[in-house]
Amino acid sequence: MIIVNDLKPGTTFKHEGSIYVVLNISLNKTAMRQMVVKAHAKDLRTGTIKDVVFTGGDKVEQAMIEKKEMNYLYDSGDDLVFMDNATYEQIEIPKTRLEWELNFLKPNDNVNITSYENEILGISLPDKVALRVVESEPAVKGDTATSAQKNATLETGLTIKVPLFIEQDEMVLVSTADGKYSGRA
Repeated sequence: MIIVNDLKPGTTFKHEGSIYVVLNISLNKTAMRQMVVKAHAKDLRTGTIKDVVFTGGDKVEQAMIEKKEMNYLYDSGDDLVFMDNATYEQIEIPKTRLEWELNFLKPNDNVNITSYENEILGISLPDKVALRVVESEPAVKGDTATSAQKNATLETGLTIKVPLFIEQDEMVLVSTADGKYSGRA
């Protein structure tokens, strides 16, 4: 058990049947009442982000999340198929649970599958991924008074804004947190 006063970003815990990971924490103590601990947390089963409020001194059960490196093989229509590199065991995860992650996945990529007590929660992506630009708008001459950007479509189908100097078939780094251009690969 963890005392809620000790929660930190990245800590996983169980509360009311859900599994959460703490994104941010705020402690509020006034002279007239007990401390209020507000955890801004993400539900690992549903992906929703909400504020979970506790009274100082409450306890929650720590959730031990397991990570296993697997290889993304292919899209089978409704599911994505992953294979364990060591045992060659294959698992399928419904596409509906990985809608955001699909923007950054290419076949044969290695990803970490997260699970809790053999229940697959999803995948954890690296902070940045390198993707190839398959289509980009032409740069307009004289459009450089400010940090001008143009649209580019990546090999996964994601469309992002990139600087004017990025051309087709170049590799770019994309942040998996917000889906924005981060630099050349």
